[in-house]
Amino acid sequence: MCAFAGALLVAQAMAAEQPKSLVKVKVFVAAMFEIGKNTGDRAGEFQHWYERYWMDSAPIEIRGALNPVYCNPDGVCGAVLGMGKVASSSSMQAILLNPQLDFSQAYFILSGVGGVPPSRGTIGEVVWATWLVDYDLGHRWAADEVKPGEPLFMPRKGYESIRAYHLNPILVEWAMRLSVDTPLKDSEAANAYRMRYPQDAARRAPFVATGTHMTGDTFFHGPGMSAQAQYIAKLYGADDYVVTEMEGTGITQVIARQYGTDRVMALRGAVNFDQGNPNETTLQHLDPAPGQTAGGFAETVENIELVGSRVVDHIVANWSQWAGGVPSSPAQ
Repeated sequence: MCAFAGALLVAQAMAAEQPKSLVKVKVFVAAMFEIGKNTGDRAGEFQHWYERYWMDSAPIEIRGALNPVYCNPDGVCGAVLGMGKVASSSSMQAILLNPQLDFSQAYFILSGVGGVPPSRGTIGEVVWATWLVDYDLGHRWAADEVKPGEPLFMPRKGYESIRAYHLNPILVEWAMRLSVDTPLKDSEAANAYRMRYPQDAARRAPFVATGTHMTGDTFFHGPGMSAQAQYIAKLYGADDYVVTEMEGTGITQVIARQYGTDRVMALRGAVNFDQGNPNETTLQHLDPAPGQTAGGFAETVENIELVGSRVVDHIVANWSQWAGGVPSSPAQ
């Protein structure tokens, strides 16, 4: 091969690796799963976001990501990352490193559904995370191996920097100020299900709140596991545990390695309680009879987008104030 031909091939290869058009990302919305298509059928975590921002957007294929990224002309991008810490964080890593996307000033909303303790919340509510706490990084043992009431969990040394993330309090304050009065959807089925629980919080209509998201690949259920989650939150100095989820700490660790955590937000809507009511066992709660499941899933996934989009739209509309970092506290 002549030198000219060789140089031409190298130039062509380099050109192929260059981004077709660089997208300056202002806000990235990460969902974990979609039930079917992105629009036109039963909505999962992504569909309402997609229908609001990306109906006319072409997919950007990302090597190593589970699904394509969508971006609109305003710099709002999003994707379905996959469920669980490994799937979601590996997708996030691939997306962050793709040369077509510039995340140097981006804000992140980690969006999805979860469960809630009936003493702290209700079906259909939406919770901004103040802390993301990892449920898994530690040692556990069986209850019959210790005295009744003694702890069943101990943190594992060496994971101090990744087992809990205290999200930017000023950004959380902004998120609440912009979204706390969002009118939320509800359903008769969800309300009927709430009435099975005696706790006042469980019987409330949906609302917007803040608190710790407990993130773990284990779908824990029952009052004992709920108490252990609260114990872990307190052990790490976090706020009260109010929502279960899976992916938050894993995704945030990936973002932190590249850009830090100052612009990370996590938003979860409650589609179930983390334990049964007093008239059912934990196993009955996990495997309910037909017609006995919690209502309100469709309304909750819509509520998540209704709440989150208020923050997205504000950041984009006021980009000159947000581009350089989170503005001063809205109370100032």
